[in-house]
Amino acid sequence: MILPFSIARLPRIEFGAGAIARLPSLAAVYGKRLLLVTGARSFDHASYTAPLLAALRDQSFSIARVPIRGEPSPEMVDDAVRECRRAEIDVVIGLGGGSALDAAKAIAGLLKPGNSVMDHLEGVGPELPYRGPATPFIAVPTTAGTGSEATKNAVLSRHGPDGFKKSFRDEALVAEIALVDPELLAGCPPALIAANGMDALTQLLESYVSTRANPFTDALALSGLRAVRDGLLAWYDGGDAAGEARTQMAYASLLSGICLAQTGLGSVHGLASPLGAFFPIGHGVVCGTLVADATRVNIAAMEARAPQHPALAKYAEIGRLLCGGSGSGAAQDRDALLRTLRHWTQRLSLPRLSSLGVAAADVDRIVAASRGSSMKTNPVVLTDDEIRLIVTSRF
Repeated sequence: MILPFSIARLPRIEFGAGAIARLPSLAAVYGKRLLLVTGARSFDHASYTAPLLAALRDQSFSIARVPIRGEPSPEMVDDAVRECRRAEIDVVIGLGGGSALDAAKAIAGLLKPGNSVMDHLEGVGPELPYRGPATPFIAVPTTAGTGSEATKNAVLSRHGPDGFKKSFRDEALVAEIALVDPELLAGCPPALIAANGMDALTQLLESYVSTRANPFTDALALSGLRAVRDGLLAWYDGGDAAGEARTQMAYASLLSGICLAQTGLGSVHGLASPLGAFFPIGHGVVCGTLVADATRVNIAAMEARAPQHPALAKYAEIGRLLCGGSGSGAAQDRDALLRTLRHWTQRLSLPRLSSLGVAAADVDRIVAASRGSSMKTNPVVLTDDEIRLIVTSRF
């Protein structure tokens, strides 16, 4: 039986090698005053930058640029909105990794209203409803992992003991166009490939077992997980297979964003929020270092308290997909999944939390701050002790 489900708004998707050449004509539909939101350094040194800027100028675009240094903060967004509002921007293009895309998404949402993003951030401030209107936004990812090109949320951070990592979220913020060109990923260093790739893997896995999963997202999640299986390690290792592997991971990342936007996520992302806020730890690193232990704790909790839970069969299916073969039983397939996740964590040199500044004294406040929106769609409600075990297993 196929139960009723709903699919929220998605961007128009332009996928394929060389797709960047279509960006000027796609942007021209909205007007000629363009705001380009990019990474702080990567854009200046990328091979695609000069040809893209020349093509935009040839088509008479006026171009303003906002570089994003590190993870975007509410202050960065508000400053950019103040600086750019009077330019009457027609279209915002976010070109870069997840930080650039999230910043661009938030800026595009506020250029016309002009108010502070703090008015809308979930869990902080007044949480006023967003009224818009948003400026048209085109998302062009240059890394493979966050899936931000397909989501309605802009994740913003404030670091420190009282820090937070929260979303500005509304369907009006979804990109008009997601332009995904695997050739733009060619310059990614191995550490970024590892962190972002494990982020995509985690988003696909958590979407597949989410309490809000449906047949539509299940099909996409499994397709994305196959692409991760075939692409992540091959891209990380380099060599002759790297080009096709980049395409696989660009596709996996896109699908991970589509899936998470429809289903929510799980315990890894529940913990990623406080860990990324309290410590200077990249989001993908958190996902990569926690996903094996979070999956182990989820499985153990369901086996103990809900042995007929449908997510247990889904974990077994992922084990068969990632590890090959038909398996000799569901429990063995889940064990194979856990072994694979641990192996990938080691192969990709993802660090332990203790090496990133997390100490035993920090665990209780991490656990207390982990029960945000992502934890609510975890397939099983975890106790504080079970969440604590996920964190301490990676010390």
